[in-house]
Amino acid sequence: MKQITITKNDAGQRLDRFLSKSVPLLPASLAQKYIRLKRIKVDGKRAERDTRLCEGNVLQLYINDEFFDTPKPENAYLTVTAPHLSIVYEDENLLLADKKPGMAVHPHDGAEYGRTLIDHIQAYLYAKGEWKPRAEHAFAPALCNRIDRNTGGIVIAAKTAEALRILNQKMKDRELEKKYLCVVHGIPRPREGKLEGYIFKDAKQNRVYVTERPQPGSKTAVTRYRTLQSRDGLSLVECELITGRTHQIRAMMAAAGTPLLGDGKYGKLDRRFDRKYQALYSYKLKFSFTTDAGCLAYLDGKEFAAAQVDFADEFFPGSYRTLTNG
Repeated sequence: MKQITITKNDAGQRLDRFLSKSVPLLPASLAQKYIRLKRIKVDGKRAERDTRLCEGNVLQLYINDEFFDTPKPENAYLTVTAPHLSIVYEDENLLLADKKPGMAVHPHDGAEYGRTLIDHIQAYLYAKGEWKPRAEHAFAPALCNRIDRNTGGIVIAAKTAEALRILNQKMKDRELEKKYLCVVHGIPRPREGKLEGYIFKDAKQNRVYVTERPQPGSKTAVTRYRTLQSRDGLSLVECELITGRTHQIRAMMAAAGTPLLGDGKYGKLDRRFDRKYQALYSYKLKFSFTTDAGCLAYLDGKEFAAAQVDFADEFFPGSYRTLTNG
């Protein structure tokens, strides 16, 4: 329990507005709940959210210590009172979340506190009591892979330090198979094959360029693809990343003459289609361990898929069910 004595400068404010300033990590909805449950009192008595504070009033706050920290990316999860997650799979070691397009995975992607995937995952585990920040000291649940803000798909979150270490190594050793679905303009030629080249990243423009020959600072890029269906000038394509470069599928498909639908950065927006984001989804994940996986060995050979990919069924009705049901 913490106590706050109201000074002359704080007098006259409503209780809820004072709390929003003095305890910024405490969400308004949770503050209202705590006021109602008498976990926030004024002079030892129940108060209302619109109670006007007077000089000398003493607030008793029966809330967790975490809420009194200084706001920063590491504690943004506290601002999430109702985590919104689409969970594909979860056990004691990890969680697979189906991230929707438009959501950033980390705060440094330009998102506000409490608006990112990791914020919602940490808030979810905190609410369940599986993660206790004060007891863990250094460790916090973390993401093992990233997906662009405007791309959807499966993201892996490690719940333990051991799982994080193993998964990071497996990602580095390419023992996890990730497949993407995309809709492109035109029909890839050949319909199935491999795109190979070099990718150079221009950090200032936040875009990459594909070249046939290596350039200073460029990296090799390889993408396997197969065309699943074609109709009305569009094709549904499955891609597998052999390398994992920034914007790899988007840039390589565009360089091959079949840019992604809805991708204004590497292609050209088509006004016939009302798409807010590029039609790209990391829809399938398979654990294919070739070396010891320690506490995660039970995952070897297991495959997981997102429940739905909106653009697949929008432009190729029934295709996703057929694809995921074998």
